[in-house]
Amino acid sequence: MASYAFSGELQNSFQQWFAEGLHRKLSFNGYQSADPSQENIRLVLNFAEPASPRPYRRKAQATYVVSIVETDEMPDQVLKAGYPLLIRSLSNLLIYLVRTPESLDTYFVTLEQGYYHVPYQIGREDAYFEQIFQRLEPLASSNLIINNDFHPDLPEDLWEGDPVTEQIRQAGRKIEAMNLWPAPFPIQDILPSEDFRHVKRLYGIGGLSYGNLSARREDSQFWMSGSGVNKGDLKTIGQDILLIKEFDSNRNTMLLSVPPQIQPRRVSVDAIEHWMIYTEHPQVGAIVHIHAWMEGIPSTQVNYPCGTVELAKTVAELVRESDNPSRAIIGLKNHGLTITGHDLDDIFERIDGRIIPQVPMT
Repeated sequence: MASYAFSGELQNSFQQWFAEGLHRKLSFNGYQSADPSQENIRLVLNFAEPASPRPYRRKAQATYVVSIVETDEMPDQVLKAGYPLLIRSLSNLLIYLVRTPESLDTYFVTLEQGYYHVPYQIGREDAYFEQIFQRLEPLASSNLIINNDFHPDLPEDLWEGDPVTEQIRQAGRKIEAMNLWPAPFPIQDILPSEDFRHVKRLYGIGGLSYGNLSARREDSQFWMSGSGVNKGDLKTIGQDILLIKEFDSNRNTMLLSVPPQIQPRRVSVDAIEHWMIYTEHPQVGAIVHIHAWMEGIPSTQVNYPCGTVELAKTVAELVRESDNPSRAIIGLKNHGLTITGHDLDDIFERIDGRIIPQVPMT
């Protein structure tokens, strides 16, 4: 049974009301309340102050944190006001409560630099908290695949890459020219040094970056962009571009070959999704994931987090059900696109002129 816990101090009766509503919905749906000091809690609901949002310091990678911040003034730009709070509180999601004497507006701010609104209507309290629960449940029920096992066994003739990695470099520059790589968010500039060190220890990342791309090398092995790197300027093998050779399902770990002299960095969190697609569909030669949209495409219906088995399985199923899995375009709800192709050039030819830069938030 998945567990949840509350963290932080409730500042007033409204926050007490909000916490009780969340508790009722989570308990009714089978989630077990836990003490926030326990390890391996699946979901932590962290009440934080907007002036100084104190983070809940995870003890395990599989813990998802949703911070809850209340304000009495409607901001000019919800994302501009909420996103720094999301980062400073080390959260996967921010619930931004704007409470004025006239209304209550609830905004969910996401790491993908988007947000969506959950309305509140007087007299419909249960419906309101049901909508809140539906937004939280994908976090509370999902399983993250983030561990990497680096093997310094990459053949020497691949230390500088191969024709496939050169295609990935060129594709990264093309997407940069299309302005479809949002700039990596400088979390090291916004987090206190202690919190930044904690994030690096827990996740092995040096920044937040959005989107990724990969291309098959041979059999089920494939090259993929690293986590937190500038995809418009991919250079170093083992850091910017990595070779995935296997997935260890017993340890939920991606296995990678790297040059022995390199201090590697973690591969993109979506590696498990790409692995599932490549192993099932030998005709798929490349995959691109961007935070953009296209009209008239099949889409996931649940907003599972990146890097989870649940999202990977859902996308893989939609690829399988498409008319041509080797040339599928799949929407990820509130997130972006996963596009398969025979190669990277094939992908660019099919998306040219059809991309909508802004992902619709629903």
